[in-house]
Amino acid sequence: MGVTLCWSLSARHVHEMRLQVPVGSTVQDVLEQGIALCLQNQTSSDGVSLSSLQFQQPGIWGKKVPWSQRVNVDDRIELCRPLKVDPKVARRQRFKGQGKGRTGLFAKRKAGSAAGY
Repeated sequence: MGVTLCWSLSARHVHEMRLQVPVGSTVQDVLEQGIALCLQNQTSSDGVSLSSLQFQQPGIWGKKVPWSQRVNVDDRIELCRPLKVDPKVARRQRFKGQGKGRTGLFAKRKAGSAAGY
């Protein structure tokens, strides 16, 4: 049965590999097989080790799953890095940099009216 294993150890560097695994395999089994294959092909390993990927959150098609989750045919197993910045905080910082007078609800206001109305 074919599955796809994807991971990214740094921003904008996504690694993807197609694997043939036995029926009834778990996410952990797929990871171990993928690491073994990378170690065989030393050129494409890029410093990948089981320990570096073990700390990432596994998911299937973008939904979190436990390591013991069984995989199905054509599943896409994704190993997600933890977020460095809270998305809400990042959005607030971007909005603050743009200024409230030029964006969002406040972009078009009547002449002579107070800001935000």
